[in-house]
Amino acid sequence: MNHEGILRSIYRSESLSQAVIHLKVFFFFCPLHTGSLTALVCQHSITSLALPCRLNIPSRDPLEELNESQGQTSTNSAAELLKQGAACNVWFLGSVELESLTGVQAVQKATTVLLGQDPPVTSTIVHFKVSAQGITLTDNQRKLFFRRHYAVNTVIFCALDPQARKWTRDGCLAAKIFGFVARKSGSGTENMCHLFAEHDPEQPASAIVNFVSKVMIGSQKAK
Repeated sequence: MNHEGILRSIYRSESLSQAVIHLKVFFFFCPLHTGSLTALVCQHSITSLALPCRLNIPSRDPLEELNESQGQTSTNSAAELLKQGAACNVWFLGSVELESLTGVQAVQKATTVLLGQDPPVTSTIVHFKVSAQGITLTDNQRKLFFRRHYAVNTVIFCALDPQARKWTRDGCLAAKIFGFVARKSGSGTENMCHLFAEHDPEQPASAIVNFVSKVMIGSQKAK
């Protein structure tokens, strides 16, 4: 194959690997080129020479653009889900006052306090809904309360128990414990940590925490 045929095959290549192979063939057998393979490609990006048109060298890796596009799609989907509201059932374990403590230390301390209570806390299954307005808990059996709402601007942190302790009561074998920290009603400095344990294996605590932290709280911080 002469150099023009080889370059035309490069132009028609269906994959990057094919193009590289053809370019290498041209590089070793073309008597008109004595530079490097990089120089060969750059030369044909300036003038077409034997090609039907100039080579178009992308300024960015197409895979990076694809990953960014997919990431943006995921972000948009999460934002839409937040507008509609995402919900699942969880075990409500109780609430612990923490003064001004927040962050992962707040969840850790609240879990220690709650698990150490004697007699043990009374838990109940609640409907846990996360939306653009905040977090709404509904005790369908009205065992402890009917409904509680925590406005989005009062919820400041959400995490799993850093000691990875499990809820083993109410028939649970090893349900992960998580909680969110919210400002007490009417207070700008005092916090409360509300603790839960996962109830549905298809709605793990880690997924709930990620959605609350990255989507709900994250969207609030971005404003």
